[in-house]
Amino acid sequence: MKAFLKYFLGQGTEVEFVNFSLAHFAPILIMLAVIFAISRFRDPIRQWKWEKKLRYIMAFLLIVSEMSYYWRLVAIPSLGPNPVDHLPITVCGWVVVFASYMLLGKSQVLFDICYFWLLSGSVFALLTPTVISYTGPTRFRYYQFWVEHTLGYVAVFYMIFVHNMRPTIKSAIRAYVAMIALAVVAYWANDLIGPGANYLFMARPESTPSILDILPPNFALRLLVMVAAVTALFVIAYLPWYLKDRKAKKKEAVSV
Repeated sequence: MKAFLKYFLGQGTEVEFVNFSLAHFAPILIMLAVIFAISRFRDPIRQWKWEKKLRYIMAFLLIVSEMSYYWRLVAIPSLGPNPVDHLPITVCGWVVVFASYMLLGKSQVLFDICYFWLLSGSVFALLTPTVISYTGPTRFRYYQFWVEHTLGYVAVFYMIFVHNMRPTIKSAIRAYVAMIALAVVAYWANDLIGPGANYLFMARPESTPSILDILPPNFALRLLVMVAAVTALFVIAYLPWYLKDRKAKKKEAVSV
């Protein structure tokens, strides 16, 4: 048992996880299936007497998934903890915390941040999850990563379908300002800590292949491209709601 736990909680020395493989697509497909089920059965879920407890369970799973990442590092000293690599200065990490409190208190402000941060930042973690390259499906880190990163999407779309939450222009501005604040903290941390730090991938490309490899190594150009990409993704994330509102206004004008 000790040998199994050491292996399961540990990390491989060679690449075990391959992008665009079954191990990559399976968690995403499960996430999409769960979101579809929530959409399909939104009314029964809304009226279910255990609906509040369901939200609490999701919030608990989100927090445990984030905390278990650090528990693993503490349990296996050879993996860390290393403050350079594991300070809580990430979009994905904060989304987990915000989404948990969003579920508990049905907070519109936290929904705004989670919605735009997921669709403009965390989405890259789903496309090319480089941080689990050395921990495939036989490792704990693989499951911890996917629970943490997919359950945030489930939580946000749960609030959309079951509790009729939606973003607005003000929501986008609020989330954008919050992301700028996080970027400032990340830049300060990267500069203070030095070569080992790469929060928000602002300092350099990662050692393993990812979609972020297209970013230029020059910091000014890198930052410019990242700002342009995030801004474009914010617009794309809000576009369905803009088109929906526009269609509703046209329909209302015709009926009048």
